[in-house]
Amino acid sequence: MKIEPIEVEAYTVPTDAPESDGTYAWNDTTMVLVHARSGDKTGIGYTYADTATAVLARDRLANQVIGLDPMNLPLVWNTMVSTLRNLGACGPGAMAISAIDNALWDLKAKLLGLPLVVLLGAVRDALPMYGSGGFTSYTDEQLCRQFTDWAEQGLTMMKMKVGREPDRDLHRVEVAREAIGTGIQLFVDANSAYDRKSALYFMERFSEFDVRWMEQPLLPEDRVGMRWLRERGPARMDVTDGEYGYGLPYFRDMIEAETVDVVMADATRCCGITGFLKVGALCEAHRLPMSSHCAPLLHLHAGCALPAMMHAEYFHDHVRIERLFFDGVPELKHGALSPDLSAPGFGFEFKSADAQGYRKSF
Repeated sequence: MKIEPIEVEAYTVPTDAPESDGTYAWNDTTMVLVHARSGDKTGIGYTYADTATAVLARDRLANQVIGLDPMNLPLVWNTMVSTLRNLGACGPGAMAISAIDNALWDLKAKLLGLPLVVLLGAVRDALPMYGSGGFTSYTDEQLCRQFTDWAEQGLTMMKMKVGREPDRDLHRVEVAREAIGTGIQLFVDANSAYDRKSALYFMERFSEFDVRWMEQPLLPEDRVGMRWLRERGPARMDVTDGEYGYGLPYFRDMIEAETVDVVMADATRCCGITGFLKVGALCEAHRLPMSSHCAPLLHLHAGCALPAMMHAEYFHDHVRIERLFFDGVPELKHGALSPDLSAPGFGFEFKSADAQGYRKSF
């Protein structure tokens, strides 16, 4: 078996409303989609990036893996990483690797006729999800409606954005808590909007509303500050980061600096399922829990195979896109998603006709 020519496409989907977090605003999301073939089987993988990432995947990586054995994914992965030695296997490079690596894991499982979670080895039947949205651009009414809708779907954990207008953060968190009541865990994500003292102040105040999760309060590079916050913050509030980890050294350094209570990783950024599994092993070795960032459908099978995983992010934008683009998307049940054990690979198929209106030329 050999890997045949790889197809790379990009699709941009507008948001359903203006969106912003503590440090960034956006009105669309781009998926870079990869089809990898061998014989009569086709693997599907993707990342959320931009057309620059698509160009890199198509022009610099795809030709390097054609003819390699799809069963030998460590060799393929190392080949891609080596190919980007001079350009850098981080940022767009890591996301390009991710899209192809994800497609190749799907392909390998399909060639073997197995769901990916069976190939990897399941440790759980379902992966708990937390609703993620609550954008700073939302009105109080939009925030309440989104959270109450999730509660009706059975989600028991929900995350909102903070930090763009600090003077409104306490009000918005209070509104969210009132909307969901006391039986649901409330998370916040600052996207690096705070400085050290502000972050500590808000963590202490957020704890009055039983906030259990503070994500990326500072710049990820501020290891000293992150550890300072983690040591001084409320005992019942986890400090977490990792969504911009593109390679294993990033996660090693973050863990060794004792900056987080929970490690986040993203298989659309950390060099694919291969990199995600490596992060999972690192977390298990350090006895740290792990969560995934965004792309809930893509993380489902690997998340059910990693002992360190505690839950995954059910991100509003990506849930919309994955339902729009793919058949075989599982439904929430008791706040969790379960892999389809009757279908090989990731268990979903691309709806090409439905996606064509969003396709971008590059």
